[in-house]
Amino acid sequence: MMSNGDTTSTAPENRKDRFAMLTFERDVAAPLSVLWHAWTAPAARMVWAAPTPSVTVEFLEADSRVGGREVSLCKVAGQPDIRCEVGWLELQPALRSVNYEVISSEGVTQSAALVTADFSGTDKRSRLAVTVQLSSLAENMEAGYRQGFGAGLDNLAGVAERTMVLERVIQAPRTLVWGAWMNPETLPQWWGPDGFSCRTTRIDLRTGGEWVFDMIAPDGTVFPNHHRYGEVRPEERIGYTLLWGENGPKHADAWALFEDLDGATKVTLGMVFTTVAEFQDAKGFGAEELGQQTLGKLERFVASR
Repeated sequence: MMSNGDTTSTAPENRKDRFAMLTFERDVAAPLSVLWHAWTAPAARMVWAAPTPSVTVEFLEADSRVGGREVSLCKVAGQPDIRCEVGWLELQPALRSVNYEVISSEGVTQSAALVTADFSGTDKRSRLAVTVQLSSLAENMEAGYRQGFGAGLDNLAGVAERTMVLERVIQAPRTLVWGAWMNPETLPQWWGPDGFSCRTTRIDLRTGGEWVFDMIAPDGTVFPNHHRYGEVRPEERIGYTLLWGENGPKHADAWALFEDLDGATKVTLGMVFTTVAEFQDAKGFGAEELGQQTLGKLERFVASR
């Protein structure tokens, strides 16, 4: 599944062990492009961020662009919340990211770090090498960083291995593409693979909203669906949860990104399946091709407007 190569180089004792260089390496059984999206997409980061089941991570802000920041709270029962602020300094897709990270608790800064992540790989496997330049203001931060980062990257590798990413460039302005997607009148008209139709029970395409609907196959088979929208950033991205039918079991955490490309729009649709088995089942019945058919219907719908 993966291999670990975590090491630490600590500054001399006369610097009071406040500075350390930590390195982490992971080999991941997922395509390079998928690993990159699992590392940067807020919806995916929310899945793998908690290092252990006893930690709950609440995201207050999430903007994965150069100059953007991510603010989260790590919560452990009986302990003060830990605030983590990440600021993105460099993002070279599928190559490198650089960010700062500041950890604080009860208003007191505990550490600051510069995190550099280098990516390499193919459409089959990928590799992530992370360097953390840590400056501690509180004691024992190095050990906590080593443990927390190591566990988080293990989670990341597991998430990447059950993530599906689809991309399509649509020759239409982003405003039109977004409008076709996030309009309760038009979304049901094109959503789904070729030959499928949608029957809506209720739809509210806002943060905190939901879409309860049936997808109906050409042979009449009905597939109940429930999408819950956790984030809507106009003309930029949406984050939502897929459920098997109304209030049913979670199927996947998903996101859609909309990028302007000189008047065209690059749409990226990502899904972190709940289990590896569900991911493998989805691949087995052709979910990637069916997803591309859905994006193709979106492209044709926009072209017809």
